[in-house]
Amino acid sequence: MRFASALLAALTAGIAVAAPVKMKRVSKFKFFGVNESGPEFGNKNIPGIKNKDYVWPTLSTIDQFINSGFNTFRINIMSERIIPNQQTGSLDAQYFKDLDDTVKYITNKKAYAMIVPHNYGRYYDKVITDVAGFKKFWQTLAAPYKDNQYVIFDTNNEYHDMDQTLVVQLNQAAIDGIRAAGATKQYIHVEGNNWNGAWTWTTSQNGATMGALTDPSNMIVYQMHQYLDSDGSGTHAECVSSTIGAERVRAATEWLRQNKKIGFIGEFAGGANSQCQEAIRGMLQYMAQNNDVWQGALWWAAGPWWGDYMYSIEPSSGTSWRSYMNILQQNQ
Repeated sequence: MRFASALLAALTAGIAVAAPVKMKRVSKFKFFGVNESGPEFGNKNIPGIKNKDYVWPTLSTIDQFINSGFNTFRINIMSERIIPNQQTGSLDAQYFKDLDDTVKYITNKKAYAMIVPHNYGRYYDKVITDVAGFKKFWQTLAAPYKDNQYVIFDTNNEYHDMDQTLVVQLNQAAIDGIRAAGATKQYIHVEGNNWNGAWTWTTSQNGATMGALTDPSNMIVYQMHQYLDSDGSGTHAECVSSTIGAERVRAATEWLRQNKKIGFIGEFAGGANSQCQEAIRGMLQYMAQNNDVWQGALWWAAGPWWGDYMYSIEPSSGTSWRSYMNILQQNQ
């Protein structure tokens, strides 16, 4: 999400719905779950202080999601904290331990942990242009997980305002670095330029260039994000219409099928109102009807510091936990 580091305070009136129930996982998608946000907070304070500038997920809430049938958790981290000073450096011992504790907690339960630097194609606020350094960064980060098939790698969150050729090169470098680390059996999610929206995938240069990526393991997944407010930024509680969800992923669906690729919605959300609920339901139902090309989806976002943020799905106080969990369970 574009403004993940800010504790957004927008809160809309909730709609009365039944509480989520424990259920056996019978899913339309291979992967379905939530973003776990917090380790990327305080991104202007680097390295920052744990529990003051940033926070790690509350592990007990992951159990609540798993008991609700979810199986995938996208862990949003900061590149400068996991490998500080230079991309070719070493893992920071404490930050990596906290990440590793979270990853192991998830994967030991046979759920999937997706690791993503929430950096928008930047490192210390500068566009990453050192392609070889980016490959080394990913080789270092992937190496501890080379034998864990429940780990998924996501190259970087929402590249934007960058040269398109550079975005493609960085994605390819990440793939090459991960495979060079010996991690040959994990999915790798690639992300496009222009904030990575599904609704602009075919009208931006992403559609013309991103399909050229290669992977010797043939496990590339094209991650896109999709919000349903007027500008697609995910900063408003209102959705454009009750049908906008399916409409905004339709062209990307055709691109995936025509190019024989697999897609994934890595972030989506809507406000706590009936129009957004219907739009989210319609989007997931449309994706399920096309699950030959859509592998899954993740709600934005869980995390202990969201407070009354309008999209918070943190159990059990989050606005979206109350207004969306049943819809997500029914359509996962």
